[in-house]
Amino acid sequence: MITVAQIDYGDPLQFEVRVEHGGGATEHLVSLSRADFDRMTSGDYKPSVVVEAAFHFLLDHEPKESILSRFDINVISRYFPEFESVLPRYIESTRKLDLS
Repeated sequence: MITVAQIDYGDPLQFEVRVEHGGGATEHLVSLSRADFDRMTSGDYKPSVVVEAAFHFLLDHEPKESILSRFDINVISRYFPEFESVLPRYIESTRKLDLS
């Protein structure tokens, strides 16, 4: 389970994320600039949905313990160049989970 709480509404947006997966939990502090948010989504989704989708992507690629405890969301593309191109698919999957 991924829990996302927005804690700062400035620029960058700040989120606390808790990941409970595989018998344990990790906590993360994630920032997302408004410019990155607009570029990644055209503003069509809530920022928290984008952050949750990013964590679904990360968990598909590495264990939760390998995810940095504090990072800006644009760092993901440095480690996984395909991130932004597949993000829309993860956002749609995340939205479907939210609706059920």
